[in-house]
Amino acid sequence: MLNTAHLARGCGIMIGILPRIQRDFVMRLLFCAMVFVAGLSAVPNSLCGQDWTRFRGPNGQGVTSESDLPLNWSDDSNIAWKTLIPGQGWSSPIVSGDHVFVTTATDGGASCRVIGIDRKSGEVLWNTEVHRQVPGPKRAQNSYATPTPVSDGKRVYAAFYDGTVVAVDFEGKQVWKNEEVDFHSLHGLGASPMLAGELLIMPFDGSSPQEQRVGWKEPWDQAVLLAIDTETGKTKWRGKRGLSRVGHVTPIAIDNGQTVISAGGDRVQAHDVKTGERIWSVYSQGEGVTPSPVLGEGLIFTSSGFEEPTIRAIRPGGRGDVTESHIAWEQTRGVPALPSPLYVKPYLYTISRDNILYCLQAATGDIVWQERLGGNYSASPLLADGRIYITSEEGVTTVLEPGAEFKRIATNKLEGKTMASIAVSQGNFFLRSGDSLYCIGNPPR
Repeated sequence: MLNTAHLARGCGIMIGILPRIQRDFVMRLLFCAMVFVAGLSAVPNSLCGQDWTRFRGPNGQGVTSESDLPLNWSDDSNIAWKTLIPGQGWSSPIVSGDHVFVTTATDGGASCRVIGIDRKSGEVLWNTEVHRQVPGPKRAQNSYATPTPVSDGKRVYAAFYDGTVVAVDFEGKQVWKNEEVDFHSLHGLGASPMLAGELLIMPFDGSSPQEQRVGWKEPWDQAVLLAIDTETGKTKWRGKRGLSRVGHVTPIAIDNGQTVISAGGDRVQAHDVKTGERIWSVYSQGEGVTPSPVLGEGLIFTSSGFEEPTIRAIRPGGRGDVTESHIAWEQTRGVPALPSPLYVKPYLYTISRDNILYCLQAATGDIVWQERLGGNYSASPLLADGRIYITSEEGVTTVLEPGAEFKRIATNKLEGKTMASIAVSQGNFFLRSGDSLYCIGNPPR
């Protein structure tokens, strides 16, 4: 940012040699310029806010670079707007430009819908039915519209319970539908799609519709990592895991978007974005795994599901099965069950199945501290404005200061069950709670 003192000193030399009339005129111009520059320097960083276009933000890590974000709120304070959302869906909101998008399922889960909302006012711009599905088995913690949508700034892409993936433009018109995967899982569908260039990548780690134990208790080879062309809706490739089981893990990208890190029950794997080729694989026993991987210290932090819950720090690289060579450390305490981990250098934060918050040394896996939280937790934690935000299913958001000891800064309560993670964009939080979507903070700019 240009410094006004430097501006004055630099121009002062030249002004001094001008005739008096011209000097007075230029001085007035300089004064106006200094006021303008000073005004720019006072603009909050959040004005240069980013879009929140997928689950856990731009890079899937639950971290935002914005500042001047809300610290305190309640149902009747620091709420810019509140909008009712029909039906039920545990998908998190996303933000692209002046649009907020959520998905939901009405009519008992049969009607799959994408909803476009004006970011500034909270007005529902459109509510489009994009698919009709047949509701089936799922866990109580799941819904028929759980995957968080993703946007490339032109369209919003959404996946639903039965494996259908759709694209909708910003006017609410459906562009294409892909029904290539007939998905079944006794848990339902919990993973969310991601974008990698012109590809939409969605994992389907399900189980057999005929034999309940197959793909759930017994590994099978039918899991699919689907890559869809975002322009046409046609499938570009189908990545295969080999033997794996049920999972709900949202993938992330590494290597400047050239490699997708995706996990299912029993497996953590890297696939080539262009071809879908499986590059390397790590055995990580446990079905029903949900937390998305996070990155830090040159490692990929993952967790496994039921049976042998373990946090694993994996060094990326190698080819084939790298289980014996590329696991940096393992930790069986503090394993996250539903919320994804959060990396805040030099620590890794996790929320265990019994609702205890753990702080671990990310480089070694050693436990620094642990603290029991009130309530239950499904939403993934957020790092925003140098603070950690953790939201419970009961609608309570606890705000912490990162560090080597537990330090609570604030506690905020909204009404309604909260399963979705917070979205951040242009100075506001967007939080889905119960049947409502909240915009938290000052009126959006």
